[in-house]
Amino acid sequence: MTTTDMLTVQTTLQCGLARAWNAYTAPKAIVQWNFAAPEWHCPRAENDLRVGGTLKSRMEARDGSMGFDFEGTYTEVVPMERLVYAMGDERQVVATFKEAGGLTELTVRFTPDSTFPAEYQVGGWQAILNNYKAYAESAA
Repeated sequence: MTTTDMLTVQTTLQCGLARAWNAYTAPKAIVQWNFAAPEWHCPRAENDLRVGGTLKSRMEARDGSMGFDFEGTYTEVVPMERLVYAMGDERQVVATFKEAGGLTELTVRFTPDSTFPAEYQVGGWQAILNNYKAYAESAA
């Protein structure tokens, strides 16, 4: 898979870069937004924000019927600018933050998995990003 095969989601936040970055990287914030639908939640998250560190989270259905663990290993960390992490040997995520005029744009590019159609994956990742935006904009 090449970088041209990556899928992209993005959002523009009505907040500054520091708030956007902290909402995206702090475990206590991640659990507030890291799920794609209201029937799901993220009961725990860990984030060792350094090259070689890991991002771990758990997504579960609120009724307890199913859940899964998510894990990535950071290959690049540029504070307040860029995060790159690998999910296994084949998949990669690149998150880029840009601030302009008090707004922050977050673009996330990711290697799709081979299980679900691309449109389904973009929809799920965008739903999570929409939750993130709502949380970051309301966080004090």
